[in-house]
Amino acid sequence: MADVKAVVFPACAALCALAFLYKLRDVRHRRDDPALLALLVAFSCKGVSFTLSTPLVARKVDVALGVDDLGALGIHLFGGVASSAAFLTAIVYWVYPREEAQRRALVRLLAAAAVAVVMIGLWVAAKHGGQQRSAHYLVQNAHRPVVAAYLLLYVSAFGSGMIEIIRLCLRYGRVAGRQWLRRGLHTTAVGAGACLVYCLNRLLALITSQCGLDPLEWELLTPVANGVGIFFLVAGLTMPSWGPRVSDGRRMARNFITYQRLHPLWHALSTAVPGIALDPQPAGRLARLLPGDINFRLYRRVIEIQDGLLALRPYMDSDIIAAARRSADEAGLSGDALQAQAQAVSLAAALRAKRDHRQQPGEEPAPLGPDATRGGGYADEVAWLLKVAQAYTVLPSTETSTETSAETTERTTR
Repeated sequence: MADVKAVVFPACAALCALAFLYKLRDVRHRRDDPALLALLVAFSCKGVSFTLSTPLVARKVDVALGVDDLGALGIHLFGGVASSAAFLTAIVYWVYPREEAQRRALVRLLAAAAVAVVMIGLWVAAKHGGQQRSAHYLVQNAHRPVVAAYLLLYVSAFGSGMIEIIRLCLRYGRVAGRQWLRRGLHTTAVGAGACLVYCLNRLLALITSQCGLDPLEWELLTPVANGVGIFFLVAGLTMPSWGPRVSDGRRMARNFITYQRLHPLWHALSTAVPGIALDPQPAGRLARLLPGDINFRLYRRVIEIQDGLLALRPYMDSDIIAAARRSADEAGLSGDALQAQAQAVSLAAALRAKRDHRQQPGEEPAPLGPDATRGGGYADEVAWLLKVAQAYTVLPSTETSTETSAETTERTTR
C-alpha cells in the first residue's frame, strides 16, 4: 500500500502544482477575482496535502518537527477542510451573483475555520494518550473515542463540502450559458463524487474498526479515489480557461483538413480561370502545407471556388448535366450525393469546353447545389463543396486528363 501511495500522491501533488501555476498567470489581469484566488488557495492546499500524504515525506516531517502524526493533521486540515471550502467558494462565485456569493462564501469559510479549530483540539487531546506514530493515523486509531470523534468531524466537513459541490455543479451545469463552463461543472461534479467515495471509505473504517475488522484490507481505495478525484477536480475547475483553446485548435485542424481536401477542385478551377485566385502566383507544396491564417485561407478558397463555378456556367451543357444525374441515379445515389456527382461531371466537361472555347448557346443552365429546401450558410456551403471535391477527385482519369493536358500544353508554350 505504501508503494502505491508513494507513486500516486506525488503525482497528485504535481498535478495540483501545475494547476496552481496555470491559474497563477491570470492573477495579473484578474487581481480582484475572488473565484480565481479561491482556486489558487484550493490547489495549493491540495498540493500540500498530497505532498504530506506521501509516506516518506510524512515521516520526515514528523521527525523534523518532533511531533508524531503532525503530518496527518496537516493532510486533513489542508486536503479536506481548507481545500473543500476553497473549491466551494470558487464555484459559489461562478454560479451566484457577487453579493450573494460573498455571503454564501463567508458562511462556508467560517464553518471551515470552526471545524479546523475543533479538529486541532481533538488531535491534541488524542496525543495526550501517548500513542506511537501511526502510518495510517485514522484507520489505526479509529477505535479510540477521541480519534473517532476527530474522524467523524473530518469526514463530515469534507464530505458535506463535496456533496454541496456536486449539487451546485449539477444544478447550474444544466443551465450554464458557456459550453466549456457547463462541461467544467459536470467534470468537477465527477471529481467531487470520487472524493466523496474516499469520505465514505473513511466512515466505513470507523464503523468496521468498532466491529473488530481491519479497514486496511481495502485501503487501496484511498489513493485510487483521491487520484481520480483530484484529476477531475483540476480538469473541471480549469476547463473554462483552456477549453475554448481546445475548440479553437480543433476548429483549425478541421479547417486545415477541409482546405487540403478542397485543393484539387480549387486547383482545377484556378488553372482554367486564373482570375479567381487572390494570389495569382502558383503556391508551392510548402505554402500549401503552411497556409498561415487557415480560417482566412479556407474562406478565400471557398469564395474562389464559387467564383470559378460561376465563371464556368456558360460552358456547362444541360444535356451533360441531365445525363450525369441519370447516371448517378442509376448508381444508387440520391440527394446531395447525386447533385455533387452531377456537378463534378458537368464541371469536368465545362473545363474541357473552356479549353476548346466552346460556350453553350442559349440560356445558361441553372447552377447545381445542395437541396434548396434547406436553409444554410457558410458551413453548409463548405460541406457541399467538399462533396463536389470528393466526387471530382474520384472521376475517371479520362474525364479530367484533358484539363491536365491543357495545363501541360500551356506551360510548354510558355
